[in-house]
Amino acid sequence: MTTTALRSVLLAGGGTAGHVSPLLALADCLRRRDPSIAVTALGTAAGLEARLVPERGYPLLEVPKVPFPRRPSGDLLRLPGNLRRAIAAAEDAIASTGAQVVVGFGGYVSSPAYLAARRRGVPVVVHEQNARPGLANRLGARFAHGVGVTFPGTALRNATVTGMPLRHEIATLDRALHRAEARERFGLTDAPTVLVTGGSLGAQRLNDAFGAAAADLSAAGIQVLHVTGTGKSFTPTGIGGTPYVVLEYCDRMDLAYAAADLVVARSGANTVCELTAVGLPAVYVPLPIGNGEQRLNARSVIAAGGGVLVEDAAVDAAWVRSTVVPLAGDRGRLDTMAAAAASVGERGGDELLADLVVAAAGGR
Repeated sequence: MTTTALRSVLLAGGGTAGHVSPLLALADCLRRRDPSIAVTALGTAAGLEARLVPERGYPLLEVPKVPFPRRPSGDLLRLPGNLRRAIAAAEDAIASTGAQVVVGFGGYVSSPAYLAARRRGVPVVVHEQNARPGLANRLGARFAHGVGVTFPGTALRNATVTGMPLRHEIATLDRALHRAEARERFGLTDAPTVLVTGGSLGAQRLNDAFGAAAADLSAAGIQVLHVTGTGKSFTPTGIGGTPYVVLEYCDRMDLAYAAADLVVARSGANTVCELTAVGLPAVYVPLPIGNGEQRLNARSVIAAGGGVLVEDAAVDAAWVRSTVVPLAGDRGRLDTMAAAAASVGERGGDELLADLVVAAAGGR
């Protein structure tokens, strides 16, 4: 499908990498199709988008953050005024960019963007990353021209399964080809490698468990690349064998995936989709809070045999020693899991979502 009808698009999303990563993946896809398309992001000053969007070369227009309280509080009393200001800022962004389509990825930014677009008669496209949709996307889907979902069975009206828009470097990653480069970059050897990551914000449970078992992993010949989250770094002790590399943030997750044989991670939608796309076996540890979406996100890859699910409360140093160490050393099982993970992966989510955006711009 051509992009001739599309000249300007406004992408709304932010807060965490789970919203920002697919936003940037779609932006890059649209620009690959037609470099003349004006792509602008809408976000807050406090979210991860404030850094990542300008770094990627796209302009960012700001809207006030509008939290939706789930219980009576001062935020509930301030909600109408905060929402009015955010909608007005989103309308200004639509007007100043001449956006023909507003694409929302959920979160605080998307609700005012959807409502502003509806006021101005601009088509809306929604992308829902999780198996269980959030409040903002349930709102936007009611009047959207197109709705893309990551997982089959997501309960949104007129949804099309697009998968997750992934960064091009991950969607096209050949892990075997880049393995030597990746391990050299991170100071790793040829030993079995476990990547531990709690996402952009980190996961303290994983950090504590693996930090306490660092010496045991090293002694067992298992090396670790551990992405802790900003401000959560630690220095592993008792390392006498294989390396244990700690990073607060990794800006080359494609190479982190190329270096890894096994991943231990939260089951955020973006993480699950990246790991299945590149065919990495994983141990998924869903967040114990929220509406249960992380458990649902991992459902299809667990059913296929490409991952295992472990409750957050079960994760401690003893579990790392008894479960992760033998799994990381079992090459045959890891190869079987890798093939199963790849069987449910989708590498073309950015293109499929871009098709919905182009169709909306053309009035289809």
